[in-house]
Amino acid sequence: MKLKRHPLAWAVSLAVVPAAWAADPVELDSVVVSASGLGKQSHEMTMPVAVMEGQELVMRREATLGETLQGLPGVHSSSFGAGVARPVIRGLDGARVKVLSDGVELLDASTISPDHAVVSEPLLAERIEVLKGPATLLYGGGAIGGVVNVIDRKVPTHVPEKGYEGELELRANSVANEGAGVFGITAGSGNFAVRAEGAKRQADEYEIPGSPNRQEGFYNDTDSFTLGASFIGERGYLGAAYTEQNNRYGLLADEHADSHDHDEEHGAVPYIDMQQKRWDLRGELGDPLPGFELARLRVGHSNYQQEEIEGGEVGTRFDNHATDARLELTHQPLFGWRGVVGAQTLRRDFEAAGEEAYVPPTLTRNHGVFLLEEYTAGAWRYELGLRHEWQDIDADGQRNTDQKGTSVSAGAVWTFAPQYSLGFSLSRSQRLPTAEELYAYGPHAASRTVELGNIELDEETSHNAELTLRKFAGRTTFSFSLFRNQVDDFIFAADTGRDIGGGYREVEYRQQDAVLTGAEGEVRFQATDATAFTLFGDHVRGKLRDGGGDLPRIPADRLGVRLDQSFTPALNGQLEFYRVQRQDDLADYETETGGYNMLGAGLSYTGSLKQSDYLIYLKGNNLLDEKARQHTSFIKDDVLLPGRNLTVGVRLAF
Repeated sequence: MKLKRHPLAWAVSLAVVPAAWAADPVELDSVVVSASGLGKQSHEMTMPVAVMEGQELVMRREATLGETLQGLPGVHSSSFGAGVARPVIRGLDGARVKVLSDGVELLDASTISPDHAVVSEPLLAERIEVLKGPATLLYGGGAIGGVVNVIDRKVPTHVPEKGYEGELELRANSVANEGAGVFGITAGSGNFAVRAEGAKRQADEYEIPGSPNRQEGFYNDTDSFTLGASFIGERGYLGAAYTEQNNRYGLLADEHADSHDHDEEHGAVPYIDMQQKRWDLRGELGDPLPGFELARLRVGHSNYQQEEIEGGEVGTRFDNHATDARLELTHQPLFGWRGVVGAQTLRRDFEAAGEEAYVPPTLTRNHGVFLLEEYTAGAWRYELGLRHEWQDIDADGQRNTDQKGTSVSAGAVWTFAPQYSLGFSLSRSQRLPTAEELYAYGPHAASRTVELGNIELDEETSHNAELTLRKFAGRTTFSFSLFRNQVDDFIFAADTGRDIGGGYREVEYRQQDAVLTGAEGEVRFQATDATAFTLFGDHVRGKLRDGGGDLPRIPADRLGVRLDQSFTPALNGQLEFYRVQRQDDLADYETETGGYNMLGAGLSYTGSLKQSDYLIYLKGNNLLDEKARQHTSFIKDDVLLPGRNLTVGVRLAF
């Protein structure tokens, strides 16, 4: 029986644990979600939330953010080679999934085209929060799919007790002969602290399953460094940081290209050379004004440049100068209601120059105000939210656009028994079209498409309903979610089927009502103090309404099991197996992808050396060397996922 026909069958069968297995309750560590706006724990929120941090994050980190997160229920990855993999949440990606750096947009070009990398470096992340479902009230109408918030240490928020603290890590893998390293150190005295950190990665083309060959063109070289400083007082802090990141990664090679010729002057394999210079200003102040508990400021400014190089020459250059700023004020309870009021403004000056400048220079201004309130009465917690935003886009040689959107939400969490909660939410969210969706016109070599925008596009309106059942303490814990997201005037890049020649296909941005439905969840059973089993899975189906067919690049169903085993207090292991089903619910001119099995394993050892802690780890991915293609990828028909891979690393915290 196919999982896609009965997505909850596995959940029902494991929702009840035999009484003979009962044991003393186990309390899970409390995790406060920064992106929640009100400092709530994950089980208190109306929407499903996943948090990855600590040793789990170290073991699951990959070269890209999408690869790092794709094991979470409801989260997949859209790959465009070794250097590019963007998170896909419940079948939605691109501009519908906001990727943030501690609450502020990354300000890169990753939403413009699938070949543009997300500039967040997983090796430097302290914690990653994933909000699944519309998070438009705090972060803008575009976030109708979800939010990924990456928390880092670049701006110090405390002075180390012993005057300094830091970390070092080295790792290597076999599938791409990759070597990577990271360092970070924070030092301070009195009210001042400074931070320096950096990372470097160098990886060759990766090995293809069942073949002595490698995936043509897909190498990845990345380096990043940051300097930050803060003034820290009794009521809060104010700090700033400068970050510079350089990426060079290969793209899908032409069929006549030499896959081993990467010479910048004469190489035939196309590649991208990207640089971002970014400034961050962050601050928090307790009791800033009468009636308010906390003020929170976040400002990010980026100068981003990317060059697409073919045949040793720059074909197209992208420049993106952008600033995102937000101020939040958390007020004290008023008639029992506690909440946060805030404002956000974004300015984005984007230009593409060269023979394939398929988008005209545009200046986007987006401004929003928002309010999020909560009220607690006994076992019930209620939440109401409102956001309104304005957007205008000036485009050279084109008609300018001026649009506005309003988003509202209502939800409740009922803790109906000790250790159990039931969350329900309804939301209406509006997403305004991006400049690329409105104005694109022309060929794009990296994605092998000719893109046609539509200046007549209206805003999307999403109506989302969500139900989440959780058990958050005890030997058995679980989280199951059902959702339905009906989107009026859904904007999508439709393949027209026209043969342009030269391997190019034509896509045009259209609007049509759509609906996405799905289920996701996981159940964990702590069999003994040393052994735990987890079953996880997800299902999503996206369709155009009124007989329009299926949406493109919707992830296939997934079901898996994981074993966590502690051999000693210092030595821990993990074994994970999951099955990805065949995806044959296809959009027009889309090809299906076959099912495949993925087996992974990990082993870690922790210890102390004087005043330092260390972690030594070994992990294996795709141990069955399966030939696998991601249905979410634009280049799935040409590219296999990496073959069998072993990664070894050591991390030192001092």
